[in-house]
Amino acid sequence: MPRLRAETPFLHPDCDVTEDCTFGAYVELGRGTRMAHNSMGDYAYCDRYADIANAEIGKFANIASYVRIGATDHPMDKASQHHFHYRSADYFDDAERDAAWFAHRRSRRARIGHDTWLGHGAQVRPEITIGHGAVVAGGAIVTKDVPPYMIVAGIPATPLRARYDDKTAERMMALAWWDWPHARLRTALEDFRTLKAEAFVEKYAG
Repeated sequence: MPRLRAETPFLHPDCDVTEDCTFGAYVELGRGTRMAHNSMGDYAYCDRYADIANAEIGKFANIASYVRIGATDHPMDKASQHHFHYRSADYFDDAERDAAWFAHRRSRRARIGHDTWLGHGAQVRPEITIGHGAVVAGGAIVTKDVPPYMIVAGIPATPLRARYDDKTAERMMALAWWDWPHARLRTALEDFRTLKAEAFVEKYAG
């Protein structure tokens, strides 16, 4: 019997997940992961102690341990950056949280494409888009959008090389195998295991 299920995500111990997170089929969250205000597509997973907020994560996303997506900002343009003036109820009996500030934070969505790979300890800033099939190297801090099928590394992250040539990348995007039903993925499993990308799209895209 498979360990992962379509009906409910597999949560390892000590995960902290807010009620407004949504999950697709066959999702897995590693130990100690924190999720807030996110959507996570089918087959996506994260390893231990990922910290993800205000993000839309595509299908088949591969998120390594200690990745941070959508780290929240402090108000640098105000008199103080400290959260006493927006988490005010924690400090004063007669004050409420600054709802407008929290709404602003949640509006700054990060978007992680399908079949992406974020390496150990990588960070993705708010309002950044990681294109389908892209790779973010471990320890990188992504401050600009990453094109589909591009590999980036460094602080700040910069392009290293493309995974595929332009034609193969375009054909893979058009094929959109990540939208295939579960049964078709199983039928094509041996080809996923053995074929290079060029041969795979040639076989399935025609």
